Amino acid sequence: MKRNNLILLADAYKYSHHKLYYPGTTKVYSYLESRGGKFDNTVFYGLQYFIKEYLEGKAFTQEDLDQAEPFLKQVFGRDDVFDKSKFQYILDKYDGKLPVKIKAVPEGTAVPTQNVLMTIENTDPECFWLTNFLETLLMQIWYPTTVATLSREVKKVVTQYFEETAAEGAEAGIEFVLNDFGFRGVSSVESAGLGGSAHLINFQGSDTLAGSVLAQQYYNTSEVYGKSIPATEHSICTLLGKDGELDVFKHVLNTFPTGLVACVSDSYNIFKACEEYWGENLKAQVLDREGVLVIRPDSGDPVMTLLSVFNILFDKFGYTVNEKGYKVLPPQVRVIQGDGVNYDAIKDMYRALKANGISAENLVLGMGGALLQKVDRDTQKFALKCSYAQVNGKDVVVQKSPTEMDAEGNITGSFKKSKGGRLKLIRVDETYETVLEHDFPKLKDEMVTIFENGKLIQEWTFEALRDKAKININEKQLVG
Repeated sequence: MKRNNLILLADAYKYSHHKLYYPGTTKVYSYLESRGGKFDNTVFYGLQYFIKEYLEGKAFTQEDLDQAEPFLKQVFGRDDVFDKSKFQYILDKYDGKLPVKIKAVPEGTAVPTQNVLMTIENTDPECFWLTNFLETLLMQIWYPTTVATLSREVKKVVTQYFEETAAEGAEAGIEFVLNDFGFRGVSSVESAGLGGSAHLINFQGSDTLAGSVLAQQYYNTSEVYGKSIPATEHSICTLLGKDGELDVFKHVLNTFPTGLVACVSDSYNIFKACEEYWGENLKAQVLDREGVLVIRPDSGDPVMTLLSVFNILFDKFGYTVNEKGYKVLPPQVRVIQGDGVNYDAIKDMYRALKANGISAENLVLGMGGALLQKVDRDTQKFALKCSYAQVNGKDVVVQKSPTEMDAEGNITGSFKKSKGGRLKLIRVDETYETVLEHDFPKLKDEMVTIFENGKLIQEWTFEALRDKAKININEKQLVG
């Protein structure tokens, strides 16, 4: 059986919904939003991938349907749940093209939470059940959107500290400050592609090749956005044992006598490696290189280790003080922190560097599982909910408004309260606001039609996404 058979890409309980919607239902209209979470905005990304990969054109075949029918009968152990005729209707009338319409904000757009990001509705009254049948698949947009958001929030932090402590012109290097080390730590190759490409909306440093591949394949670019450099790992640096570490370091410099090269240096003693091997034995060779040696600590407390490493390197290699009053290593030496790196740790590291008179331009970062894997749907509290329907010819505003009990036993409202009615997203005072479709008729809906009846209507290039996601001056946050 085909793994990506669209007919089987839904939660099992949804196959009963064609019967459970109230008789006379002909329209179901639902919307996607981030209801809040760690960050106060989300960068919408990933819809084009899901449409091209799963929905565009003939979304399923007769063979898919014929294989799904006996499978689903076994799932439920009964014959009155899955109704083959519902999908047969789409095959016979539309040749397997899905009669739904999807609108969404342009990908790469940063939208404050609690706003509509996407809507979906059926275009054939016989297929009212199809709208929320597709929820399971489309909800997975939470993942690339959350990674894109997290990566962009890190970029805000980095940008702030570069502005406060780095030399004029150094901001050109921000694109390569946060490097994606997450390929081995994600749950699947598809996750690596989605999460890796989401990061590339904001930065270009990446070892996750799948991200660049996905961007090329699904977002109309010939550019390989993920860039990397030669770098060692512990299997290389420990190959000759503790007494051979210096020889390995020499070999690294001899192998790449020019350009960027990174070398993990904590296999035995990061402080000795910086002080004796790099700072004495190999100092002249490092400073004579036409390129940059990037020294990588990979264990210990990130803040304390970095401060010690920088103090040793300043002592051994010297430093200049830039126009903002912060120390900068010679251009042939930099440091990359790739262990224990997450959003909060990044703020701690840069805060500590600033407090100790060290420019942000001395440091780059590698972020693995915390970038691509340590996120979930609740990081930004994503939900896809029905807000409007037509039942027996009447328009119905659909809305949930649950009550909750707090720790003291008081009945309160819930953040899970959903929106009601047909929605649009408007720009007001340089931000976004969700309103009813017919409110503010002079203001356009920032959501555009992306997909309709099997066709991809609006397509984005990866360059357009990167441009949309740029941080503007009003967004720069104070991180302390």
